[in-house]
Amino acid sequence: MTEITDPPIFMAELVPYRSLGRKGFRILLALSAAVLLFYGGFFFVTGAWPIGFFFGLDFIGLYLAFRLNYRAAKAREEVSVSRTLVSVRKFSPSGRMTEWRWNPFWAKFFVRRHAEFGILSMRLHGEGKSTEIGAFLNPDDRESFAKAFRQALSTVKHRV
Repeated sequence: MTEITDPPIFMAELVPYRSLGRKGFRILLALSAAVLLFYGGFFFVTGAWPIGFFFGLDFIGLYLAFRLNYRAAKAREEVSVSRTLVSVRKFSPSGRMTEWRWNPFWAKFFVRRHAEFGILSMRLHGEGKSTEIGAFLNPDDRESFAKAFRQALSTVKHRV
């Protein structure tokens, strides 16, 4: 059975920001490997070979940390608002999707702010369900999303 819904008046895909691209990652690893190899070789030649071993562990740790960071960057959220439905779809890095749906007239959008830091969190409540939205966004993106999303909800609720 196919669900028929109105066309969305607001749609947003929220993705985590990563400042270091793939090329930068390769350059960082190459520079790190060169520095660690140089100093590791120095300590190996001078007889302090265990230190060289730990430099190798440092390199492996750096590589794994960035790989995990890039894997976490595959997470995303799709938020849409139509006259009859508010939908939040969250995709985990593994690709698993979880979806929450609300009637827009029952959905309440809450923003937790701090005077110095701006928006700390955004939540959508209603019909006994609640979910956080855009936890991975930076403060400027949270501000612009909150403004646009609040405007879309307001538009839907006042258009009867």
